[in-house]
Amino acid sequence: AAAHPAAPPRRPPPEYAIKAADSTGLTAVAVRGKDSCALVIQKKVPDRLIDPDSVTYVYQITEKIGCLMTGLTADCRAQVTRLRQEAHEFKFKFGYDMPVHVLAKRIADICQVYTQEASLRMLACNVILAAVDDERGPNIFKIDSAGSYFPFRATASGNKTAEAMNFLEKKVDAEPSTNEAETMQLAIMTLQHVMSSDFKGSDLECGAVGPDGKFRFVGEEEIEAHLTAISDRDM
Repeated sequence: AAAHPAAPPRRPPPEYAIKAADSTGLTAVAVRGKDSCALVIQKKVPDRLIDPDSVTYVYQITEKIGCLMTGLTADCRAQVTRLRQEAHEFKFKFGYDMPVHVLAKRIADICQVYTQEASLRMLACNVILAAVDDERGPNIFKIDSAGSYFPFRATASGNKTAEAMNFLEKKVDAEPSTNEAETMQLAIMTLQHVMSSDFKGSDLECGAVGPDGKFRFVGEEEIEAHLTAISDRDM
């Protein structure tokens, strides 16, 4: 008798990757201001013996685009590498920087293909992209493992997404009006609220895109200054 053809390998449903991306215990917040974007995440070193400088969840994709990742570290790094590759190929091909909405759509399309093929594993990570576009102004995009992507005025991902989104809904206006410092402070306040704790500068990792359109990493001293401003305001 003829042997039956082998059944095709089964692909796990997207919920597995989405759940795994939120299982790391970290919460990330991104807020859009009038002319800037702020990215904030907790800084947690998984092992005391690891060099803390090597642990990061905030990445620079291009000179103008910043990225906040939550999920499995290896998957986050693989996704960041792909984001950088796509952005640089676009610039090489067309001669100008890849707009953030084009990059968000491109990486979401790639993620969606991973939901179709049994031989590919979906990456267990969430991507938040931020940039100040020449035409569209400040932009924040969130892309999940299954390839759905949307622009946001403010968003969160990771462990306590629901609580952070509830807080942001009450605080963020329909037309964002905060300046660069206020935008960063709102993002930090959101994280403080959902974690129910006060942070030190070394507990957070922050990135910002300013009115000049350039992405930069925010240093510990500047984070401390924002934390002081928040505590002074609360008094």
